[in-house]
Amino acid sequence: MFEAALAGALAGYAIAIPVGAIAVLIIHIGMTGGFRSGVAAAAGAATADGIYATAAALAGLGITALIGPLLLPLRVVGGLALIAIGARGLFVAWRARHPDAQDSHSRMPRVHGRTYLELLGLTLLNPATIIYFTALTVGLPFLGGPGERLAFAASAFAASLSWQVLLAGFGAALGRGSGHRLRVPTMVLGNMIIIGFGVFILAGALAPSG
Repeated sequence: MFEAALAGALAGYAIAIPVGAIAVLIIHIGMTGGFRSGVAAAAGAATADGIYATAAALAGLGITALIGPLLLPLRVVGGLALIAIGARGLFVAWRARHPDAQDSHSRMPRVHGRTYLELLGLTLLNPATIIYFTALTVGLPFLGGPGERLAFAASAFAASLSWQVLLAGFGAALGRGSGHRLRVPTMVLGNMIIIGFGVFILAGALAPSG
């Protein structure tokens, strides 16, 4: 059981630590919406990792075969969703370019439940995660019964959550330190990076193979 939990934790950190669109988005949400908003985003992303880890641990290759034909459309939807999120953020930044508008925007509460669901859905649009977890669960010899497999999935979720919350805290600290003068430039930069990730994912999905 301990080996399964340790392997799950290492797998969770390995999938969460590489900087990608989700990591940038969590930092951006923490920076512009505060720590609680960042934690809601972090929980959504980690929940998606937990769902995929659990599905891979319990169903394995069957789930991977099922979602195989959906890889391309899911990547297209994910790229478009990131572009839309970045464009919406740029619009908010444009509206917040005046000091009075910045103060008004900073007082607008972010709906944490919606933030959670947005990041959950966006992270679920990356089915490569379940392929990664499936490869691990099939290849690790000590993942025998359901207990070991669930311990693996739970540890992967906990590791992912701890890292994502750390990113949220970093974003919140950066947002507090930047003050009003740098709020709009950092909002623009963050959303431009998010749009860039979306374009990259979309271009890769639509590029002719071979």
